[in-house]
Amino acid sequence: MAGGQGIRLWPYSRKEKPKQFLDFMGMGRSLFQLTYERVLPLFDPNHIYVLTNKDYVELIKQQLPNLPAENILPEPVHRNTAPAAAWAAMHLSCKDPDANMVALPVDQLIQNEVEFRNTLQRGLEFAATHHKLVTVGKKPAHVETAYGYIQIDEEMGDGIYTVKSFTEKPELEFANLFVECGEFYWNTGMFIWNVKTLIDEIHDHIPELADKLGSVAWHIAQEKSQDWESQVWEGYSSCPNLSIDYGILEKSDDVCVIIGNFGWADLGSWQSYYDLAPKDTDDNAAGRNHLISYNSKGNLVALPEGQLAVIEDLEGYAVIEAGNVLVVCPLEKTPTVLRKYVNDVKIKMGDEFV
Repeated sequence: MAGGQGIRLWPYSRKEKPKQFLDFMGMGRSLFQLTYERVLPLFDPNHIYVLTNKDYVELIKQQLPNLPAENILPEPVHRNTAPAAAWAAMHLSCKDPDANMVALPVDQLIQNEVEFRNTLQRGLEFAATHHKLVTVGKKPAHVETAYGYIQIDEEMGDGIYTVKSFTEKPELEFANLFVECGEFYWNTGMFIWNVKTLIDEIHDHIPELADKLGSVAWHIAQEKSQDWESQVWEGYSSCPNLSIDYGILEKSDDVCVIIGNFGWADLGSWQSYYDLAPKDTDDNAAGRNHLISYNSKGNLVALPEGQLAVIEDLEGYAVIEAGNVLVVCPLEKTPTVLRKYVNDVKIKMGDEFV
């Protein structure tokens, strides 16, 4: 899934080139390229599909020139993960009604890739023989309010549990309780299922989504529609803007979680970037920039590579410059306020700065 706008990492992440196509970690490859390379040992390249916004198709082709063009599934509008997963599953079901499917976001960092692939393989084997939607969970490393939490129930074997409850981005008090309890795991946003299972759940819980995309998929399978792409786009544009978590997982009785022990981090905000970045003795993170600080601690400085920042009497701030935009705000607010900033900038200044 590579169609997000990456607003929480603005101003580095921009409308014309969002975060998934940037080299955030200085590894010489974008987050999107790293995700693709991570699964290559597990899947045939012809079986890897990319869900993305229509505006990013050329970026996909540039960054993965060997990916078959027909494996890029463009979305006409941004519609969250439920329509994206539904469209991918229906597309795959036309090629193989018994297909098993892994859905991965592109803004994640994985430390142990061998164990990561082993976890996906175990999940695929389970999904192939059980009518279950499988999520991938991670044992909390600390109290975190920016992630969703999954409460496990009965063990089904091989590190797979039934799910008792989902809680999306809890308040700090509840996050503390969840971590202390030991029954809760972070929801990584990675999913595994048989396409039939997901399509059944879509019919049960989001019937309007099934109606809008299902008939198009049927026409493709029957080779009765030569203009399938325009039909998909027409149906997709009227789909609800809904996450797979809210739309299906929180409502279904057929959800399991497989526990992953492969070292996972979500790179969804500047706060999460700061958490991952190396820091000096005052807990300031400057990445590939030069920093001189006075009486300052717990700050994030992100400037064009090689530049120098001098700060004094700052604590817990983000100082971020990219292109024609400089942002200075409390670091802890960046996961929530950047969307407001982008909306305000667009209204007052137009698209030049977004």
